[in-house]
Amino acid sequence: MERIDKVKGIFDKKAEGVEKSEVSVAVIKRLPRYHRYLGELIRDGRLRISSQELSKIMGVTASQIRQDFNCFGGFGQQGYGYNVKYLHAKIGELLGMAEGYRAVIVGLGNLGKALATTHMFERRGVDVVALFDINPALVGTTYNGLPVLHSDMLFDYCANNNIHIGVLTVPKECAKEVAKTLTDAGVKGIWNYANMELEAEYGGAIVQNVHLGDSLMTLCFGIKSGKEKGIFDDQI
Repeated sequence: MERIDKVKGIFDKKAEGVEKSEVSVAVIKRLPRYHRYLGELIRDGRLRISSQELSKIMGVTASQIRQDFNCFGGFGQQGYGYNVKYLHAKIGELLGMAEGYRAVIVGLGNLGKALATTHMFERRGVDVVALFDINPALVGTTYNGLPVLHSDMLFDYCANNNIHIGVLTVPKECAKEVAKTLTDAGVKGIWNYANMELEAEYGGAIVQNVHLGDSLMTLCFGIKSGKEKGIFDDQI
């Protein structure tokens, strides 16, 4: 049986010292897609793949794939291609999936509840440990096995429980105040669903602003303008 360690050492150690400025945002955005497609290949029992074969699946040129991986030292071997399990694991490392990140969700409305019940976090190595809201009907209860705490406790909880990520599903009027509480408590990442923009780096934390409505409107544009299938795939 083909072993992962057959290609160990191909991952150049220079990847451990890559500076953030050396890797473009476009490459970083492609990493989760690589990881997702490689996971599907593993489930299909695929052991090895070439850049040409991966390019057909990803919709990215083989040259682009090789350039992307070379940003981190390279993962392949000429004449061999890529070991699927090894590549999947290494990209997972780059994405921080083995870091044990802990998260809280602030705002337990419909969206917050939906996020609290998804397996998305655990599948990506993030452990959601608590939920926060101000609704007295929710505070003090549990939801999907997670404690629902009052938002007044947010700072102390995050500061004392090594929380890395705050997920915001609060009304937009509250977003900046809640984000400040999180960053003051030492949270390093904010996943913002609050329908308003936070700065890309807010109070020392990295921010990802998520606008579901923007995605829907982009889809509607594609339908209205008759754009062909795949035109909105993330190919940057």
